[in-house]
Amino acid sequence: MRFIVDRMLGTLSRYLRFMGYDTVSANSLRSGNTREDTLLLQRAVQDHRILLTKDKELARRGGELAVLIQTDEVLDQIDQLVKFGLIQPEVRMTRCSLCNEPLRPAGRHEVDASPYAPIKKEGLTFYWCRYCRRLYWMGSHGRNLKKRLKENL
Repeated sequence: MRFIVDRMLGTLSRYLRFMGYDTVSANSLRSGNTREDTLLLQRAVQDHRILLTKDKELARRGGELAVLIQTDEVLDQIDQLVKFGLIQPEVRMTRCSLCNEPLRPAGRHEVDASPYAPIKKEGLTFYWCRYCRRLYWMGSHGRNLKKRLKENL
């Protein structure tokens, strides 16, 4: 499942990426473009993506390609997508939460060179974003996200 999200759903886009879903954000488009809604719809069609939006008119225009997100709370938004059968709420660590690029296993030199890598590395698996040059691992943030998904969905 592939998504494109409007500017009002930035947190949801990051959560979807943590769950391994290819999710493009309108934040990657130039701000202030009066044709942004049209561009989002065109990209949804072109890239075979589902448009997630909080904008009722945009959802109406998108028809079956769009899902109107009806709440502000990200876990409720995820629950809505789960109930529609669009996602499985599992943390997968396969996409960069910032840029959406696929992650790959990190090399030892990338882990060692990272200023924010944990001191204790035993038992951890590390992932690397080639584009952002960012290191990922299932640390407390990932565990907390897993716990929140499990407890709330």
